[in-house]
Amino acid sequence: MVLHPPHAYASLVTNPDYAMGALALVRSLRLTGTKADLVVLHTGAVDTATLAPLAALGARLVPADLLPTSDAFNDRHARQNIHAQNPFTKGRKPGFHTPLDNFAKLRLWQLTNYERVVFLDADTLVLRNIDVLFSYPEFSAAPNVYETLADFHRLNSGVFVAKPSAATFDAMLANLDAPGAWWPRTDQSFLAAFFPRWNGLPVFFNMLQYVWFNLPELWDWKSISVIHYQYEKPWETDHPKADRLRPLIDLWHTYHSGAAVPDIDTLANPSAARTD
Repeated sequence: MVLHPPHAYASLVTNPDYAMGALALVRSLRLTGTKADLVVLHTGAVDTATLAPLAALGARLVPADLLPTSDAFNDRHARQNIHAQNPFTKGRKPGFHTPLDNFAKLRLWQLTNYERVVFLDADTLVLRNIDVLFSYPEFSAAPNVYETLADFHRLNSGVFVAKPSAATFDAMLANLDAPGAWWPRTDQSFLAAFFPRWNGLPVFFNMLQYVWFNLPELWDWKSISVIHYQYEKPWETDHPKADRLRPLIDLWHTYHSGAAVPDIDTLANPSAARTD
């Protein structure tokens, strides 16, 4: 019998691009000195060779099948349909983004050998130790703030605290694919509905990259624990916002390459003047 620590960080890899993101994420977590397990859930779309660098860093690889949702559900949440009915107008989702895959994130509730799991999207970086999150209740998440402070009432599912439970997972499946169910932002919409009284984490535990140019007064390197590269990804070669986000992109590449990471507290904050 394999004994695990009571806590784990988990991420989800559904294609080779997100495996690149997960590599930088796992490296960043290793640098924080955490003793928690590092779990990478992965679907069948990612082969062994692509996952090998993650295993080499000590990540625990856990296969995660797509959820057994109905054909009608799958059709409603296919990329072309979900983007047509609820388009992303603030940023560009990359071509490898497949909305339906996001629901596999719910598989983390099946990791019942852990008391608490902190989920992190594969497009995040952890800049300092965040083990304190394991003391937060289920369901805790940071607000979806990247354009205006009015968005503090909406959660972002890129970082959250969960308590694995087979009963919770079964209840999720029963609610997820109800007749006519429509989750316009996939797992994020579903989790907000399933946990309507979610506990708010400080925004610094999930600092969305657009804050850099939309709300620069919120950006303080000495306070930020997690950066979330929502919309465009830092490894994209045709990044439409690369010029505006260059310091954040360069930082991601430092983690991904395994190069020496700068002292985060000494990095320059963005100008308080808006750049848009």
